[in-house]
Amino acid sequence: MGSHRVQQWLRRSWEERPLGLDLVLYLVAAGYAVALALTDKHYGFRIWANFAIAGYALALAHTCWLRLTPGREGGRWRSRWVGVGAVAVVGMLAPLVFLLVRRLTGVDWLDTPWSWSAQPEVWVIERSASLLLAGGTPYTDVTALGRPPAVNDYTPYGPVMTVFGLPRALAGGTPVTDVLTDARLYFALTAVLCAWGAWRLLGRPGIPVRAAQLVAVFPLTALTFATAGPDLAIVGLLVLGAALAATDRPALSGTVLALVTSAKLIVLPAAVVLGVLVLARLGRRALARFVLVLLAVCAVVNVPVYLVHPDAFAEHVIRFPAGLGAVTSPAASPLPGHLIAGTGPVGKVLAFVLLAAAALAIMWWLIRRPPVAGADALLRIAVGLGTFTMLTPATRFGYLVYPVVLLGAMLCFPSQGSASRVAATPGSGTTPESAPLTSS
Repeated sequence: MGSHRVQQWLRRSWEERPLGLDLVLYLVAAGYAVALALTDKHYGFRIWANFAIAGYALALAHTCWLRLTPGREGGRWRSRWVGVGAVAVVGMLAPLVFLLVRRLTGVDWLDTPWSWSAQPEVWVIERSASLLLAGGTPYTDVTALGRPPAVNDYTPYGPVMTVFGLPRALAGGTPVTDVLTDARLYFALTAVLCAWGAWRLLGRPGIPVRAAQLVAVFPLTALTFATAGPDLAIVGLLVLGAALAATDRPALSGTVLALVTSAKLIVLPAAVVLGVLVLARLGRRALARFVLVLLAVCAVVNVPVYLVHPDAFAEHVIRFPAGLGAVTSPAASPLPGHLIAGTGPVGKVLAFVLLAAAALAIMWWLIRRPPVAGADALLRIAVGLGTFTMLTPATRFGYLVYPVVLLGAMLCFPSQGSASRVAATPGSGTTPESAPLTSS
């Protein structure tokens, strides 16, 4: 099924009874928040959940009012955007501000998740910036610690992720500056700026409420926004890269994809999808330009850091995420891949076989039906990252934020039916004629 059909099906199924589905969404989200508040060991998660219960309850109450009072006058208060705004303010901004201030108590590096006001990825990334400024590499030499390494000694990200920790490393040190330089603020700012940039590139299309619910106030997004955040910056950059490729800017798209893969290596398959999109739209010369820029920027960003300490780079960025480091990654959410691998050696082999089979199926889909519009590409990236998250033996439930956000963003992209006409002569590198963008 192409992205155009998927978009139409989603819009039809979601918008025929929008208030009914809003009720289901907010009710399920509130239930998820209640479960988290009662059972999760992480302090930040429980704090978010308590705020989120109130935010989703307000959205649910507003939706019930709309359902029970059809046809009444109410101006802007009768907009479904009111529910989205309630969750954004009460369930996202409020817990973030609370946790930013609460973090000043200084319990980050204690082995007590019931006291953490920020998830470890936040303070690990901030530490990586201090290490980069001090020694030219964001990666600790785990063989020179004088003790067995621990999970939090690792920085399982590429060098670009360190940028988000630079404000704290350069300007932190007082209560006010520590709050203002928390890496979560810069993750969120990057995500917002990337979404705004993509929207401008696409001709300022209309944004469906359902898209905003998936991209912004879905529980996985809202929880990540308040407690961690790097995945939101990454997915925001992916959407921007897709918008650049879909509007025939292969060099800029290659630059963005180089930066995003140099922050988190697991999104590298997205570069393949966008490369195929560039080839389908503009031909081989444009693809060559995309690939050359991608490789050049990756080299400029990664090689200097690698040369400072090659083994530390490989240990943190490659071996640890792959489960081959001196410490085993704690990523073990009870998703199918982890559950299958947990049955024993045969199960572990079966999990990798299933993952390889899924990769081959997605590759066949990509070759058989190459994307020709941004929505096509986002659908394939969402399916790929979602499948990877579900079938990888060591993974995190929170990574499902990628397919959810990408599917929401897809609703704002022009579909195949309104995409620019593909060049008549493949490989010519000629820019296709542009068709007007249709709003969602």
